[in-house]
Amino acid sequence: MRKQIAAANWKMNLTLQQGEQLIDELFKTSYSLNENRQVVFGTPFPYLTAINAKIAGKANVSVAAQNCSDKKSGAYTGETSVEMLKSIAIPYVILGHSERREYFNESNVQLAQKVDICFEYGLKPIFCCGESLSIREAGTQNSFVEEQLKESLFHLTTEQITGFVIAYEPIWAIGTGKTATSEQAQEMHAHIRKVLAAKYGNGVADTISILYGGSVKAANAKEIFGQPDVDGGLVGGASLIPAEFTVIINSLK
Repeated sequence: MRKQIAAANWKMNLTLQQGEQLIDELFKTSYSLNENRQVVFGTPFPYLTAINAKIAGKANVSVAAQNCSDKKSGAYTGETSVEMLKSIAIPYVILGHSERREYFNESNVQLAQKVDICFEYGLKPIFCCGESLSIREAGTQNSFVEEQLKESLFHLTTEQITGFVIAYEPIWAIGTGKTATSEQAQEMHAHIRKVLAAKYGNGVADTISILYGGSVKAANAKEIFGQPDVDGGLVGGASLIPAEFTVIINSLK
């Protein structure tokens, strides 16, 4: 069975002390993990080492950086390289989040470069894709997401793409209170898997975890995660509330 993942994206929220308190409170709750269920905390850069140390020894719990540079090193003030992340034992990197694409103009080509650097240094990308409201209303969301995948991922080998993690973000449902229906989520997740299968084969496509990233909450997680091609969630605001995030974790298959 594919890995089922509850990934918390803290974005630019919380102080270090608040983040540590959040994790302390979460660990006191009755969340359930096993070899098939994973929790990943996508924390701000300054907290990566501290949070990584805090979860040490916790089975199936990891930390992710929220971004990385597309350059290996050099005169890029304020950037963080994958080599730096590797040096502090960070296993995951969130790439191509809709906010990075919109506010920082990250392109599919640039994201392909970031994916390559992650593989070079042995880090695991969580690759985000998804459409805006205007694209959804035009009915061209399938071709739009397919282009994102092809331009950023289709140069990868079968070995690299096997077990990959993708997060589908309907941008119109992020932070708006709107949520795609479970049927809409399943439709796009199935389309993504079909696109991957056409390139790499059904066997490989079936190993790829596809997370849903659009206003996941305790109230809707069970229904959304219950869809056959939905393998968990990339969770924003609800991941900042221990009681909410516990329910979301326990909603994983």
